[in-house]
Amino acid sequence: MSTDLEARVWEALKGVRFPGMSRDIVSFGFVRDVEVSGGLARVTLRMSTRNREAAEQVQRDVEGAVAAVSDVTAVEANLEYTPAPHPASGAQQAVRRDSQLVPSVRHIVAVASGKGGVGKSTVAANLAVALAQLGHRAGLVDADIYGPSVPTMFGITERPRVEGNRILPFEKYGIQLMSLGFVLDADTPVIWRGPMVMKAIEQLLGDVTWGELDYLIVDLPPGTGDAQLTIAQRVPLSGAVIVTTPQDVALIDARKGLAMFQKLNVPVLGIVENMSTFVCPHCGESTDIFKHGGGERTAERLGTPFLGAIPLDPQIVQGGDAGIPIVVEDEGRHRKAFHRVAESVVKSVEAQAADQPELSIV
Repeated sequence: MSTDLEARVWEALKGVRFPGMSRDIVSFGFVRDVEVSGGLARVTLRMSTRNREAAEQVQRDVEGAVAAVSDVTAVEANLEYTPAPHPASGAQQAVRRDSQLVPSVRHIVAVASGKGGVGKSTVAANLAVALAQLGHRAGLVDADIYGPSVPTMFGITERPRVEGNRILPFEKYGIQLMSLGFVLDADTPVIWRGPMVMKAIEQLLGDVTWGELDYLIVDLPPGTGDAQLTIAQRVPLSGAVIVTTPQDVALIDARKGLAMFQKLNVPVLGIVENMSTFVCPHCGESTDIFKHGGGERTAERLGTPFLGAIPLDPQIVQGGDAGIPIVVEDEGRHRKAFHRVAESVVKSVEAQAADQPELSIV
């Protein structure tokens, strides 16, 4: 009986997450011991973090989760807490976080989607420019190997310059840019197997002379595959942003994408709902063409932040086709929408950095 009950207690603990993180406390290693005696369940937690309030919140969540297990009549959640050391300065932290491919970048953020056609590249491009407009040093890597769209979205048709064995990124609208599309003919299909995809992504990151950047946005291909695995394994991602549209079909794939990053131990910064409500420019009436609010409901259900909604508007499409991201030309609600998303991403990244738990093996 006790063995079965102990197993059910462990299972309940897997549903408890560290605040702001996508991983559960069991996978983090914060649960040091579980003892079950009769109906009493004793759980010992041990963690080192700079946020004591978060640790105490975990303790309360554990008490609630275990108390809900059938046959448990009492719960003792014991917290062994030690404060983590304060992080090094930004410059020191940047070098330590990535000494292999992009040593001059503080935060690398992947923009992904579970399926194509949700406007992921549009969100990535405008997010990067919005970050620059907010005063951050930003860059954009078009890692969508099979369908690079950055050259079109930024109106760049030239080849990048090379100095020695290093590629110089383009600079436009305040950000640094690199894409496989800059070196391939527009009509050339990319028919590559996994190893070639992985090598190309490593070159897009490691062979480019990136300047000192606060944020490098990585536009990933849709779905779950070699490109996502390469990025997660070779680069210390600060987190991933999942782009979806409001309808149920897209949300199913968004959940798969989110689950993929969780399995790869990459923090999910949140969900962006693209192609949200359409507002008629003539009469001002709102129409939910692809439904509305699905992204926010999914974020709430999965326990991840909702970063914001981007309206459905022909101006956004026209700007991308013309090589001018909408945040460059528009000073109204479109720019404000992307700025809100950018501010939410920065807040989420900073929260991850501040609350990043460090295992204390004692």
